[in-house]
Amino acid sequence: MIITFLGTGTSQGIPVIGCTCNVCSSLDYRNKRLRSSIHIEVDGLSLVIDSGPDFRQQMIREKINRLDALLFTHQHKDHVAGLDDIRPFNYLQNEDIPIYATDYVIDQLKKEFSYIFQETPYPGIPQIKINSITSQSFYIKKTKVTPIQVLHYKLPVLGFRISNFTYITDANFIDDKEIEKIKGSEIVVLNALQKEYHLSHFSLDEAIAVAKKINAPQTYFIHMGHKLGTHQEINTELPAGIQLAYDGLKLYL
Repeated sequence: MIITFLGTGTSQGIPVIGCTCNVCSSLDYRNKRLRSSIHIEVDGLSLVIDSGPDFRQQMIREKINRLDALLFTHQHKDHVAGLDDIRPFNYLQNEDIPIYATDYVIDQLKKEFSYIFQETPYPGIPQIKINSITSQSFYIKKTKVTPIQVLHYKLPVLGFRISNFTYITDANFIDDKEIEKIKGSEIVVLNALQKEYHLSHFSLDEAIAVAKKINAPQTYFIHMGHKLGTHQEINTELPAGIQLAYDGLKLYL
C-alpha cells in the first residue's frame, strides 16, 4: 500500500490576507497546507478520500493519472468542491468514476452539483457511478473498506479503515465501539486543528489523547489550521510515534 497525503490543511485555518504568522510566512514546504485529502494505492486500485477545492492541483502535483474510486467522509465544501474535476479521468479511462458516500452526503451532492445528476445530462459533465454506503464494511473490487463513524460536533462523518491503515478527518468525538474498529491499525491519521479548544474539531491535546488510546505504532495529524503552529515547532512537542503530516508525504505499508 502506498499512501500519499494530497492535502493536510483546512478551510478553517485559511488566514486573512496579509497574515504574517510563522506558518503563513514560512518558506518550509511542510507548512504549505492544501485542503485535506489522501490518495491510496492498494490491490492495484487508485483510491482518493475527499475531493476538496484543491483536488485538481493535488492530482496534477502527484502525477496521479488513474482514479478507480472516490470516497467521501462528509459533505462540507472543503471535502467535496472538487468533484467536477473528475472529468479528465472520465476522458482518460473512458468510464464512469465510482463514488462512495452515505445517502445523506449523496443528497447534498445532488443539491451542490445538480447538473451532474440530471436525467438528460449535458455533454461533458462528470460521469459518476453512485454507491451508497452505511456503517457496514464494503468492498471496492477485492479491497475491504471499513467505515468508522465519528462526530463533527453533531454532524456524522465517516472515517475509513483499509487494511492496517485508518483515516479520520473532521472529528471531535469517536465512540469506544468505533475506537475498537481502529485498533490494530499500523498507521492512523487524525485531525488536529489547533492548540485551542474548538467546537467541532479535535484540538492538538485532544488528538494526542485519542492517538494514545488507539495506540497505533504511528499516528499522523492532518486538517491543521495555520494557528496550530509550524511543522518543525509542533513536531518537537509531540510524543513518540506521533507526527504532523505534510502535503506530498508518502507512506509505504
